[in-house]
Amino acid sequence: MKRLLTPAAVVAVALGVAACGSSGSNDSATPGSTASTDTVAVKSVDGVGKVLVDANGMALYTSNRDAGGTPACDGACTTFWKPLTVASGTPTAASGAGKVSVVTRADGMRQVEVNGKPVYTFTQDSPGKVTGNGVSDAFAGKHFTWTAEMASGSSGSSGTSGSNRGGYSGGGEY
Repeated sequence: MKRLLTPAAVVAVALGVAACGSSGSNDSATPGSTASTDTVAVKSVDGVGKVLVDANGMALYTSNRDAGGTPACDGACTTFWKPLTVASGTPTAASGAGKVSVVTRADGMRQVEVNGKPVYTFTQDSPGKVTGNGVSDAFAGKHFTWTAEMASGSSGSSGTSGSNRGGYSGGGEY
């Protein structure tokens, strides 16, 4: 079984994210990027297929815990799995991306949903890379399995997958 992160990496990532001062919002493109103007777009990724991506080209994922459209990833979970959020207005989607809407998270943020499922980016990805597909991890006693969202509306099952476990201290959880 492959570990996703070691305890030292968890601390390093958390400190790096905190130092960046990110608001957790992915609703605008990085200057100079070849980003989409849509909140959710479709990108063909070698070995995976047509994956849904945010405006910066980061793959979008859903979790098995977000039943009924209620986001379950919070706290430490959002250190690695960033909710795709919009500050205001209605998110937009490129042709083939599916139906986009917004759900209000417990923290008050407006998270984008695709076909009724809250979507997230993975901090260990980069534009055009899908490394979180099939990753299993746990946060605060909740076990998650993450799946890349495909343009067809189905979840990805090819590409990087397997039974990866999160790095942890005690009990296999973050």
